[in-house]
Amino acid sequence: MQIQEALAGSLADVVAVVALLALLVTAYAHPRPLVEAAVAVVAGLAALATGRLGLDAVGSTLGHLAPVVVFLAAVLVVAEVCSRAGLFAAAAAVVRRTDRGDPRRLLLGAFVLAAAVTCVLSLDATVVLVTPVVVAAARGAGWSSRPVAWACLRMANSASLLLPVSNLTNLLAMRDLDLTFAGFALAMAPVLVVVLVVEWVALRVLFRRELSPATASGPGAGAVGGPRAGVVGEAGADGDGGGAAVAPPWERVPLVVVALMLAGFAVGSPLGVEPGWVAAVAAVVLVGWAARRGLLTWPEAGRATHPSFALFVLGLGVVVATLTTGPLGDAVGRLLPAPSGAPSWTDLLVVALVATVLANLVTNLSATLLVVPLVAPLGTDAVLAALLGLNIGSGLTYTGSLANLLWRRGLGHSTAAPSMRTFHAWSLTTTPVVLLAAVTALALT
Repeated sequence: MQIQEALAGSLADVVAVVALLALLVTAYAHPRPLVEAAVAVVAGLAALATGRLGLDAVGSTLGHLAPVVVFLAAVLVVAEVCSRAGLFAAAAAVVRRTDRGDPRRLLLGAFVLAAAVTCVLSLDATVVLVTPVVVAAARGAGWSSRPVAWACLRMANSASLLLPVSNLTNLLAMRDLDLTFAGFALAMAPVLVVVLVVEWVALRVLFRRELSPATASGPGAGAVGGPRAGVVGEAGADGDGGGAAVAPPWERVPLVVVALMLAGFAVGSPLGVEPGWVAAVAAVVLVGWAARRGLLTWPEAGRATHPSFALFVLGLGVVVATLTTGPLGDAVGRLLPAPSGAPSWTDLLVVALVATVLANLVTNLSATLLVVPLVAPLGTDAVLAALLGLNIGSGLTYTGSLANLLWRRGLGHSTAAPSMRTFHAWSLTTTPVVLLAAVTALALT
């Protein structure tokens, strides 16, 4: 009897691991939406078939993920409307006009823009919508586009610390944090300031040659191909890339709605209102406005929600919950510090490192679902330390975050895209230093 139970347990583990691998391969391959949805459903059903999760556990998992999925769908629509209204292109054009002939100023503008968009509209908006327009701005100035492209990716991961809505990892962790929306921001703000300073210094060091006005138009100049590539800054007729940036007008309605959405997050959090519902209202208002302006149709808005990815997140949640109840959860638990009062700096560093390793093995979304419930008994600071590893640490490799893969796919064959070797050399140079500085800042605040 015991042998049969052991074999059944081992089979359940194998099924859950295979289901997770199928989801990860799907995430990396980025197939058609129907394929993505089908894999998510089959993987989730396979995990349920193991019997590891009871009905109550399944209901709890899906109930936890549902508001997160609603937020994801809504904020993607909000970002799409902002993009079609020209807000990102207008912001990039302002950055281009204020560089005063200095590529370092252009980089600073792109850095600030990417950080701001990440904080407010999440990291996906930065890698998909901001990267092309700032790369085009660099091309319009005749400078290397590699620094601004890399700045966008770094900010997509590292600047996603500030708000619960900046990254899905943060939203998923909120259930295990005794913090409101504003409380989370106050706890993470000092850490983010330190992170931004270290990231900026790292950018200046990594690209010191390309940022010199005398050599800025060397290898790496060029723009991302695609429909948004020429939005900001077209090369002049003589081919020197010195054309003026053309900025669309600032649309007030999207700006006001996004500002009200942020205020709604802060006001609704103490009242138990999930950010997803606030974002959903903002999305409906913006789609209605955009439809009247001819910028977006309702069917296009529906496609912008990426329903297949919503199913992917739900399927991933069920699979990881199944794995957490087995040997994998036990193994990760043994790596974490034991609960014993307030965690020390060393404890926080261990938590951040474990989260970093897991993020780069199975992506930060999977790692969040696995590690945060295990870290929660250690207290709020420990969960925040895990988020440092899940967000900053996920920039260590391409596989650390789905945003990394989206960024690379968006760059295509552009010279702004680093080689695999260069990507990991830059990441290994920067990420450990930033993570160490962030953990230290968290421990001191």
